[in-house]
Amino acid sequence: MFKIKISLALIVLIVCTLGFGAISLFVQDNEIRNFDKVIAAWIQHWETPALTVVMKFFTTIGGGLPLILVIITAMVVLYTVLGHRRELVFLAGVMLGSTVLNWALKTLFHRARPVIHRIIEAEGYSFPSGHSMAAFSFYGALAFLIWRHVPTSLGRSLMIVLSTLFILAIGISRIYLGVHYPSDVLGGYFVSGCWLTASILWYKKNVIDRTP
Repeated sequence: MFKIKISLALIVLIVCTLGFGAISLFVQDNEIRNFDKVIAAWIQHWETPALTVVMKFFTTIGGGLPLILVIITAMVVLYTVLGHRRELVFLAGVMLGSTVLNWALKTLFHRARPVIHRIIEAEGYSFPSGHSMAAFSFYGALAFLIWRHVPTSLGRSLMIVLSTLFILAIGISRIYLGVHYPSDVLGGYFVSGCWLTASILWYKKNVIDRTP
């Protein structure tokens, strides 16, 4: 079973690495404009006042101080329920690494944000999406940590569904609100997939497998 899990993790790592590499090349050569235009137009044509409120909520909890508060709350709950400090360190490390990686990549690619159909304002570069990276890293890491302590398949399935919905909702909200291209969000998912998978492999090898 362990070999199967490791093989699956390596496949995910390879797929995410190749996916991010391909998107980054397309972004640099401006060969992804049509993809961005079509997907963004389709998402934004659903705009309504009520949906805008929902999208603003998801984008708010996906970054800045609200995200920090969500992370702290999750860490307090994890420690209260599980009592394992090492899991808090893992979660904090994943989020810190994701933040630094996003800053480095944005500085490297220097991609400007969309200027059309802006519902809210956002500063900084566009690729990859910081909100998407943070959402994937946080909810992915949280799902991994909780998974090990959920005894039923129903509970695990529900946890995966909820985590996936939050990740997708936060990413889509950035496109809907006009502050990111679809390729920014997709690139953020891919690079966070690489980072999270590598972090989980390291954590399993150096912490879980060495715990008596």
